[in-house]
Amino acid sequence: MSIRVVLVDPNHPGNIGAVARAMKNMGLNELHLVRPKAFPHAEATARASGADDVLDAARVHEEFDDAIADCGFVVGTSARKRHLSFDLVEPRECGQLVAEAAQVGNVAIVFGSEKYGLLNVELSRCQRLVTIPTAGDYASLNLAMAVQVIAYEIMLATRAGAPAPPPPDVPFATAREMELFYEHFERVLEEIDFRDRTGGGHLMARIRRLFNRARLDQNEMNILRGVLTAVQSRRRTAGKTVSS
Repeated sequence: MSIRVVLVDPNHPGNIGAVARAMKNMGLNELHLVRPKAFPHAEATARASGADDVLDAARVHEEFDDAIADCGFVVGTSARKRHLSFDLVEPRECGQLVAEAAQVGNVAIVFGSEKYGLLNVELSRCQRLVTIPTAGDYASLNLAMAVQVIAYEIMLATRAGAPAPPPPDVPFATAREMELFYEHFERVLEEIDFRDRTGGGHLMARIRRLFNRARLDQNEMNILRGVLTAVQSRRRTAGKTVSS
């Protein structure tokens, strides 16, 4: 079982340390950092309060896609309402989904920068979006507080003695495999001259949301890639027939 916390563009080293502490409290130890402003840093070590092992093992990436490439289930976090439709879950349901997916592959819980949160391009890589309910209209949580809440629910769902959800029959397609699928899909659309009629150029964004909701497994991914390849092959054959 591999469950990682991914921080995208964290601005304050103290928050990184506090996140490491929150993770270790709940039994998580895989921390991935995307473009941290300052790391390693003495303030991160001080705020970790004994979770130095989590900091020492943290992996740093320049690109977000590299941090989630081998993950079959990616959950984004946000307190903001989005105009795009996402499958929203609360922390308790998130914990159950993570417990299920982690039985067959790597899972990533993604948190955005302290100031802006996750961008839509990052959320487009996520199968689910989790929000933490708060009282009233003030929904702003410190980064480490948000990690603590989500990590707590994951701990409850995965600890010894917890009711185990049935494992998926087949591992989910990884984030890297999904990106290759989307690139393939877009190439085929161009080859068959399929025009974007969504208005505003959001066709691929909608296609991403469609398949992210479906949470494709490896077998389903292979079927779809095979269909796309067959379409390309038939088009090339038809082109040769017409030209001859």
